[in-house]
Amino acid sequence: MSKYIPGNQKHLTLKDRVFIENSLNQNHTFKDIAKYLCKDPTTISKEVKARRSSDWYHKGTIYNAKNFCIHRFGCQKLNICRKILVCGVKYVSCPTCNQTCRDFVKECCSRLDKAPYVCNGCDKKISHCTIAHKYTYNARFADCKYHELLTNSRNGICMTKHELHQKDMIVTPLIEQGQSPYQISVNHPELDMSVRTIYAYIDKGLFSARNVDLKRKPKFKPRKCHKTQITDRSVFVNRTYLDFQSLDLEYFAEMDTVHSSRESKKTLLTFYFTKEKLFLAFLMNRCTKGAVRLVFYQLEKQL
Repeated sequence: MSKYIPGNQKHLTLKDRVFIENSLNQNHTFKDIAKYLCKDPTTISKEVKARRSSDWYHKGTIYNAKNFCIHRFGCQKLNICRKILVCGVKYVSCPTCNQTCRDFVKECCSRLDKAPYVCNGCDKKISHCTIAHKYTYNARFADCKYHELLTNSRNGICMTKHELHQKDMIVTPLIEQGQSPYQISVNHPELDMSVRTIYAYIDKGLFSARNVDLKRKPKFKPRKCHKTQITDRSVFVNRTYLDFQSLDLEYFAEMDTVHSSRESKKTLLTFYFTKEKLFLAFLMNRCTKGAVRLVFYQLEKQL
């Protein structure tokens, strides 16, 4: 870590990557970007090199030629491949000379070999650049690659093939004898596996034994996964029961909703006043924010 830039020990976010992309477009250095994001310059350098996107621009024009040799404009060689007796194609426009010519030297760009390692901020237009293999840094593409790596690194099991084979040699024969995963876990502590782990490994097909080899599991129906309607978990911040208890209120009112059968969308909006021991219920046609606001508007008019 740099002595002059204090780090925050946090992963880069999409907002940080957008700032990196905009700074690269303005030709800012890695050190200037790192100062703003409180990161080490090597962190920015590794981020750009690891998550830059590559693309090819070779359309066969004078700028984007199919030939990538630095000598292509002044070369007068003909029929380098020697496949055709009479070949009038010049070396500048022949795509096969890159593999056959001994004097071939690939054209490179110093901007891609050292910082900033990308074409962002370059004065030349992409269509006028003679370098075929170009690199650009895109914030959203880099963030997708980051999340993909974050997910893939946590997939699989934390065990080698040899260790898995040894555990399989113990678990599979016992299951074929009729023992349950619970019996195996209790009688063989050397496995260092819980009952839930043994079931999970069998379900994923990591052991030679399958679900059909178990006695009771084939009789059960698959469990239904009830997905919650609340996808944004930030709504529960400072709204849990522990936060409510920390207020130490002597008087409060409780509000809740009671849903009817699945065929009907009607819902009861209930209020319970603890001090007066008063319970109120209002019938709503559907459980939405607008329906709840309508109940409060009616209460304000009546009161």
